[in-house]
Amino acid sequence: QVQLVESGGDSVRTGGSLRLSCAASSDTADRCMAWFRQAPGKKREGVAVMDVEGRTTYADSVMGRFTISKDYANNALDLQMNTLKPEDTGMYYCVARFRRPWDPCMVFSDYEKQSTDNNWGQGIQVTVSS
Repeated sequence: QVQLVESGGDSVRTGGSLRLSCAASSDTADRCMAWFRQAPGKKREGVAVMDVEGRTTYADSVMGRFTISKDYANNALDLQMNTLKPEDTGMYYCVARFRRPWDPCMVFSDYEKQSTDNNWGQGIQVTVSS
């Protein structure tokens, strides 16, 4: 298992930018990584995924505004968020998923399954005000 700690959350105005970071306790080279978020009173949703080869996928709502990336030097996962909107407000979670040979890693719902393959951080708050 890997422990994950998110940082970088803050309160910003509409149109602003934030960069979230997720520090991992061990090497994540064999893990697909993802960011999820949950707004107050809403269902948790997937934001972005990066597989072990570096391929990415994004939720439609953040496409073109958010960028997921790996900081290999620091064993961290980042999420650059630009042109933020009030609807981006919520708790943001980092997830590490152990990659199985048959797993494409690109299905958001797979990260929410009860499995020892999935490790979640505690979350960090992002607030965007108009």
